[in-house]
Amino acid sequence: MRKLRTLVLIISSMLMLNLQIYAQNLGIGTSSFNPDSSALVEMRGNKGLLIPRMTTAQRNAISNPAQSLLIFNTTTKCYEGYVDNAWRPIWCYPPFTCGDSLTVTHTAGDVAPVDKTVTYGTVSTNLSGTTKCWITQNLGADHQATSATDATEPSAGWYWQFNRKQGYKHDGTNRTPNTTWISSIDESSDWQAGNDPCAILLGSPWRIPTYTEWNNADVNGGWDNYNETYASVLKLHAAGFLNYSDGSLSNRGSNGDYWSSTQSSSTYGWSLNFSSSNSSMQSSNKALGFSLRCLRD
Repeated sequence: MRKLRTLVLIISSMLMLNLQIYAQNLGIGTSSFNPDSSALVEMRGNKGLLIPRMTTAQRNAISNPAQSLLIFNTTTKCYEGYVDNAWRPIWCYPPFTCGDSLTVTHTAGDVAPVDKTVTYGTVSTNLSGTTKCWITQNLGADHQATSATDATEPSAGWYWQFNRKQGYKHDGTNRTPNTTWISSIDESSDWQAGNDPCAILLGSPWRIPTYTEWNNADVNGGWDNYNETYASVLKLHAAGFLNYSDGSLSNRGSNGDYWSSTQSSSTYGWSLNFSSSNSSMQSSNKALGFSLRCLRD
């Protein structure tokens, strides 16, 4: 009798929920339809499907996301799927066209150092050799720099060590987060997609430029100093860097240092570096904190 009562309750619950369970598939909706044989689950009715909604920080906290996992990202206002070890946008609102402003709410965590809503300018250019869309200010910067030697923190944006997600803000006195600094990085790897702050903070079409793309931009732009990098459509300025030994700030207003995603050895990565008298690609210690400028294909 107990088993019979349990069975009756299960059947009653199924009828209340309008579930139709067949040998190989499940139908949700009216009680009178058979789910299509090609579908594991088919739904009918006058209501929509609501998938999980979360911020970028909450998305990044998902442990070992499965291939094709779906969410709606409330930070980027994008439907996203997890494909090939990275979150990829499926559709975003409003649809993005290069040249439009891109407004992003950053949430402090293991990538953004502080809470901040930033509106990024964008520009389409073939400086890298092929036409790409770039942001026109540093990742984390409140706005585009006002001059080649702008030494203010709001214009500088944040700094990253090579192949590390965590960004750092430096106000000239204090570094945020003030965690133990990584003074040595020794690993044979380019910057991995899963660690790319451009993709994590702006959405996965965005990424860090490669060595070739930065080198092409330097050559095609004819850059010889920070006045020429700033005169370009990218408005690159001397945002300085964080020292590899202790994360202290150096040369803001006199040097520009921008990571590429390409390593030169297990302890050095390629970066674009410029000053009042030079602009070139250099092999730089991976533990240095450099600026990031993002592009998308």
